[in-house]
Amino acid sequence: MQLYYAPRTISVAVAIALEEAGLDYEAIALDFAGGEQTKPAYKQINPKGRVPALAVEGGILTETGALLEYVAAMAPQAGLVPDDPVKAARMREVMFYLASTMHVNHAHKQRGHRWADKKASWKDMTAKVAQTMTASCEYIVSNGLRGPFVLGDEISLADPYLYTVCSWLEGDGVDVTAFPKIVAFRKAMEARPSVQAVRAAGML
Repeated sequence: MQLYYAPRTISVAVAIALEEAGLDYEAIALDFAGGEQTKPAYKQINPKGRVPALAVEGGILTETGALLEYVAAMAPQAGLVPDDPVKAARMREVMFYLASTMHVNHAHKQRGHRWADKKASWKDMTAKVAQTMTASCEYIVSNGLRGPFVLGDEISLADPYLYTVCSWLEGDGVDVTAFPKIVAFRKAMEARPSVQAVRAAGML
């Protein structure tokens, strides 16, 4: 497998999951600052011009949640998706929230052009990021984290996803000290060999 990623982006969640699953993969970094993701060569891999993308025997897969599910399916022994259907739904509840709301809140900081044409509107979006990301943290603390990890004591696909998003909080102007549960979650994740390996590779 080949994972196309950019450092400190959501694509790192897939790398963490691959490490958790014990699957072999080649990590291929894209130069976002240089706009490599918008060039024709990468657009042939992912026409959306975004990361992550995962090259597998069946072709190219995109979208973080889909890639995480693929990783879990390829390594069922890793137990990244719980057998209990309620727990599995709760895992996906957090994942879908991250994709639809919290990641979008973060993206307003530097990618306002996706939603508005006027630069004044971009500035307004950027100014609101600390507020919306703080509100997302409040939701995660109240409804997302049921213990050290999303589902309690067991790790699941939601944890690499949430950890990656939570690695952006200081840059988004969030007072992380107001969320000791998130601080503890990040420490629990950083103690795992998967996160340590990704960090050592310069992805985080």
